[in-house]
Parts: sequence; C-alpha cells; structure tokens
Amino acid sequence: MSKPALGRGLGALLSGSPATMTTAPAAAMPASAPAPLPDARDRVRRVPLDRIRPSAMQPRKNFSDDALKELADSIREQGIVQPLIVRERGGFFELIAGERRWRASQLLKLPEVPVIVREADDRAVLELALIENLQRENLNAIEEALGYSQLAEQFQLTQEQIAVKVGKSRAAVANATRLLKLPLSVQGYVREGRLSVGHAKVILGLSDERQQIIATERALKDGLNVRQTEGLIAKLSARGGKITSETAKTKVIVPIDSNIGRLEEKLREQFGTKVQLKYAHGKGAVEISFFSDDELQSVLEKLGVNAD
Repeated sequence: MSKPALGRGLGALLSGSPATMTTAPAAAMPASAPAPLPDARDRVRRVPLDRIRPSAMQPRKNFSDDALKELADSIREQGIVQPLIVRERGGFFELIAGERRWRASQLLKLPEVPVIVREADDRAVLELALIENLQRENLNAIEEALGYSQLAEQFQLTQEQIAVKVGKSRAAVANATRLLKLPLSVQGYVREGRLSVGHAKVILGLSDERQQIIATERALKDGLNVRQTEGLIAKLSARGGKITSETAKTKVIVPIDSNIGRLEEKLREQFGTKVQLKYAHGKGAVEISFFSDDELQSVLEKLGVNAD
C-alpha cells in the first residue's frame, strides 16, 4: 500500500512546490519557450549524513525498530524517493521533516542523503512536524497532546488556532491536551498502548491524582473495558475514591436499554466530551461534562446557544 501524500498544510508551511530529483534535458524544451529557472528553494542537494541532526521540536519520540528496518530495506532497494527537509543551524542541518528516513539511512550507513534546505522558524518547524506525523498517524495520544501543548505554551496559540493549523476540530485538540492532566504513570500506560484514550478520558472524571492511579491499575488488572471502567469511576466517586471489596467486584453497569450505550457513544462523538445518558421508563437526563472554557464554548456552539 502506498503512503499518503503530505497535505496542503505542509506545502503552505514550506512555501514551495514538490521537489524533483532531475530536470528535463534542455533539448526537450521548445526553442520558443526557454525552460524557467529552477526555484532555489526546491533544489535537491546531497549532503553527508553525519551533518544532519534531529530536531528538538520533533513531537514523535518513539520509533519502532521493526518499522525502521522495513524502511531501510525499502531504501536499500529503491533509494530515498522523497528528500529530507532541513534547515541550516550552526554549521549543521537540522531536520524539519523526514526523521524516519534519516534513522533508516543511519542503519544502512549511507554516506549522504538528498535534502531540500528551507528557512523556517521554530514555530513553523513544530507545526510541520505535527502535521506530518498526524497525517501519517505516527504519534501516540500523549505525543500529540504534548505537541499541542507546546504550540500553546511556547508560541501562545489558542486551541482554535492550533486546530486550524493541524486540521482538527477545537474539541479534538482540547480533548487531546486534557490527557496531560493525568499522572505521568498513567500517561505512560497510554504511550505504551496498554491504556486506551477512551479509558483515559473516563479516568479524568476523577479529580484526585491518587484516585486516578488506583482506577487505572484496577482497570488494567481486571481487564475492564471503557463501559466497565465508567462503572468503576462512578463507584469511586460515590465513595470518595475508596475502593471497597464491593467496588472491586463491580465490573459493569448494565443499561436498561441496549441502545443506551450506543446513543451515549454517538453523543460523545458529537460533543467531543464525556456524555452520560440516564434513562428509565421513558424518562431521564443527558449530562454533558466539560473540562475547560473552550470545551464549554464548543458544546454551546454545537447546541446553537449563544453565550452572550
């Protein structure tokens, strides 16, 4: 399966068109239409591999050894089809995009690699790295959240501005960054894929860090699914965070109607936050949770309510 092409966001940040490794021979051009001068920004250069450095702005921290070996095998057979994007920094070249290709090239001990040199400030580098990884689904949920947080804190961007730049909804950005409120140990489980984002969002319903850790360990130990974890969180909240033998044995809340769970999931997707549907004999309530002013604003907009 071929890899998806980079989106328009990348081109906009790099301010250039796709590069080509070669140009057509002059003889192939009509005499009346001389070939235009190549854009220096898109000129492919070959530089020594040891002059390239990774970027501290790279949000992706985990690289699969097996995936890198597969990429290295492909490069050995086909070469590097897409040049690395770099910027000059203190006598070296710092990566803007293409760290996987750079790492795979190191495995092959290539003497040099093709690059395109661009001028870009730190914010552009971080935005580009985020967009490239998000489009290729390379980031785990915590890496994605840290990237958004860095854009917000280091460059004073709002969640709305971040959402526009990376092609996500504001609710998606808000929900992602909320994961950073979890204890580091719980974030580690999300990084490793042992705890799903769905579980993590439910655990955020507990305000106390110790309670969150206890709930996480219980969910992992008992293999609870998201619905079962919601039941555990409800029990913990009702008991002030204390796990009793009864709480430990309670693994699931069975809805009165089998459609309730599906309706709740649709409502969560619609509002981008935790939604609880309480139903009994044709009566009940819909409880929509929010965890920031931005999330509240997003909910109000979806409901068509003007806060002014």
